[in-house]
This record gives sequence, structure tokens and C-alpha cells, in this order.
Amino acid sequence: MSNDRRDSSECAIEVPGITRRTVLCGLSATGLITTGPANAAAPAKSGPVVTGAASLAASQFATLSGRRVGLITNQTGRVGPEHLVDLIGKAPAVKLTAILAPEHGFRGAVEAGAKVSDGRDAKSGVPVYSLYGATRSPTAAMLRDVDVLVFDIQDIGVRFYTYISTMGLAMQAAAAKRIPFVVLDRPNPIGGDDVSGFVLETARTSFVGQYPIPIVHGLSVGELARMIKGERYLTGLDQLDLTVIPVQGWTRSQRWPSTKLPWVATSPNIPTFDAALVYPGIGIVGETLVNEGRGTPTPFSQFGAPWLDAGKASAELNSAGLAGVRFDAVQYTPKSIPGVAADPRFEGQLINAVRVTVTDIQAYRPLETGMHALAHLRTVTRAKGIPLLEKTAMFHAIAGTTRLHTLIERGATGQDIIASWQAEVQRFKTARAKYLLY
Repeated sequence: MSNDRRDSSECAIEVPGITRRTVLCGLSATGLITTGPANAAAPAKSGPVVTGAASLAASQFATLSGRRVGLITNQTGRVGPEHLVDLIGKAPAVKLTAILAPEHGFRGAVEAGAKVSDGRDAKSGVPVYSLYGATRSPTAAMLRDVDVLVFDIQDIGVRFYTYISTMGLAMQAAAAKRIPFVVLDRPNPIGGDDVSGFVLETARTSFVGQYPIPIVHGLSVGELARMIKGERYLTGLDQLDLTVIPVQGWTRSQRWPSTKLPWVATSPNIPTFDAALVYPGIGIVGETLVNEGRGTPTPFSQFGAPWLDAGKASAELNSAGLAGVRFDAVQYTPKSIPGVAADPRFEGQLINAVRVTVTDIQAYRPLETGMHALAHLRTVTRAKGIPLLEKTAMFHAIAGTTRLHTLIERGATGQDIIASWQAEVQRFKTARAKYLLY
């Protein structure tokens, strides 16, 4: 939707006792969604970064008072040393009736792609329903005793990381049941300024790509929820009662270390911010016939294969002059790590690999690194007469298009690939502008 309008069923709120720029809510003459900072051009105030969950807790859960709550969360849903589940349990006017768990489970200990089972939280006694098992959308039975559905998960800002797909499907379920949906916003750890990658094509829609957005989208989950509704990326959301409780003190230029917030592993193979930062690019590289660091303590910070000339690969990548990164030839042997990487590619074999070392967090562009790596790997595999890809369909799903594969097969350089997505990225940035909160 290109028109600017606002809808009283969507807003981003101020929480008592928490200072922030005023956020506009309400109806305009045209009725379309345009919530955003009242003075977006004003410089951000310095101060601590406070998550939406922390703001809600500081208000003593005023927004949820008197309601039965369904909470979509995992191990990242923390406020300081405590989990939001436990804090809600202490709130006398709020009753937590359901916990809904995404991929990797409520405790984040289930390996990528493995089904998550239903259960019950031992500490609170609240039932835990899986959104990565028999269903990926909350069912009517799961929401039977729920008056409001709340989303609090730390995302990492990458389209093919599945938590944002879970959020969208949950928004649809809330709309169908006519219950409010509240997003407790958290910072995008790789920042809001880096936007890169092909915009997902409709034909490639899947659980690793639900929305027509670039691979690195530069949105917080709260901003993305607003855009999903406003741009009608999913059906049935026109009347959704959507509220975003924003992050205080975060600006788009900030990457995770400057927030001073503690990192909680977002999934078994993203144990650190360093892994999250390199993931957009090396995650795609991992869809080729290389090992991407799974089965080591530093997933996504290296990639290689027994057949790779790591010295030559490192030299070529360094010669590309990519900002904020250095490449070094190393060797490692992937090992099975139960619950993390039970069967890594080239398990037990000595691998010749390229180590990706980020030297400037702000300057580094992770997806661009991945494109240069893919271009080099295609040259090597073609010369050796070995395949580049094992599962073409998954590669297309992750890329969100067949164009990446086509470009690689035609011998495109990393810079050629990066140049090819610039126009669509600019169109997306124009479309997203009215949904930005920071």
C-alpha cells in the first residue's frame, strides 16, 4: 500500500515511568497506518537501551492488566536476570495461560529443523505449545484461554531466520480470534541501517521466507509487524489490534555491542553476537557443499571443505577490499555436537577453511561477504568438476529467488551480484519508511 494513513487498531505506546520520543497513534482523515516517531528528525537521546519487555515489566504489566496472556517466547525473553514468564507470574493482575514456542523450543535447545514438542513449564506450570511441530500457527485450542497474544523473542534481522515467520502466522491467528497482538520490541542486533539482498519473490514463499523483504531487512520485529500489517504481506490482518511496545534508547545505527545488553544465544548455532553478525552471508554459503563452521565452537565464522585451497580463497577475498573484515586460511575438523550440530557436513574430516574475522563491526556488511564467497566457490567447483549445491530448492528458498543461482552459474562476481539487488532494496526502503519507530 502506497498511501499514508493510520488506523486506531495499531499503535506504539508510551509506558509509564519510561522516557521516549512520543509515538503517534490514532485516526487520520484517510484511516491508513502511519504510526511513527512524532519528531523523527530529532537526534536520539543518549541513555540505556531498554527493551519492550523491560518497559512492560517496569509498568507492572499495565497494558496486560486483567487479561489472560498467551506468550510467544523462548530463552531470549529475558528482562535482566529473569525470564518474562517468571515476571508475569508475579504480576497479580495478569494471568499467563499459555506459552507458545518457536523453532528450537521454549528453552532454545532443539537443533535447527528438528520438531519441537508440546509440554509444560516446570517452574510456572503453564502449558507450552509448539509452533514448530504439528502446526506452525497457533490453533484455536492453544488460544482457548487467551485474551491477548504477546510476542517477545530476540530476532537477528535476517529474513530466513524463522522467528519472524512465527510472528506473522501468530498475528493471523490473533486476528482470526479477534484478540489483541502485542509485540515487545527488541533491537535488531545487526542494526537498522544495513539493508541488502534480493527481495523475496512470491513464488519462493516458505517458512524461511514469508515476506517480500530483503535478506537483511534492517527492521526490528515491532517495525516488521507494523509493515506486515500495513503492506498486507499476510491476509486477514486489516482489523488486527496491533500494539508495539518500543525499545527505549536504541538508534538504527547501533549494532548489538553498543546496546550494552547481555547476549542470550538466539538458537544453538547463534551462541554469540559474532555468530549473528556473520550469519546472513555465511548462512547462505552453508547451503553449498561446504561446512560453514557447524560442529565447531564458532559457527558461521568460517567455511571450507577438504578440496578447498584456503590460502588462495583467503587471498582472493582479501583482494576484494570488503570493509571491516579480514580472511585467513585455517584448518579444522567438524565434530558432532548433540543438540547443536549432530551431523555436520564433513564430520571427522580435516577441512581447509577460510576464517572470517570482523575487524570493524560498524563497517562490516555480512551479506556482501557471502556473495563474494559464493562467486569464488563457484569458480573452484566448476574447475574441479564437482557440484556447488546439494539442495537447489533450499538454496532458492533461502535466497528468495532463482536469480542468485543464475548469476552464480553465469560467472557473476560478488560485486555483480550486489549491484543486481540495489534497485529493489531502494524500493523496499522507501516502502518501509512509514513503519520505522527509531
